[in-house]
Amino acid sequence: MVVTDEMVEKLAYLSRLSFNDQEKKEIRSDLEQLIAFVDKLKEIDVDGVEPLIHMSREQKILRPDIIEGSVSREEALKNAPASTTEFFTVPRVIKK
Repeated sequence: MVVTDEMVEKLAYLSRLSFNDQEKKEIRSDLEQLIAFVDKLKEIDVDGVEPLIHMSREQKILRPDIIEGSVSREEALKNAPASTTEFFTVPRVIKK
């Protein structure tokens, strides 16, 4: 696959990034190296190799769900910078 300037510009547009000419050259070079690496991986013979689903042979390594001592609501809210009688309060981040 050949990486063109138009491809780099389209990727920049889709990712909402802007690059100067030097950065475009560097990104084009990086993309060409990545594509060459993936092409090299295609040469590997994987016949008979099972797909890797988990990084470990062990599965479902979960601790038992045991209720243990916890902090009361009042104790948890005691050091909060802002709270109501029941909840932590934080500044609004989504405006309607």
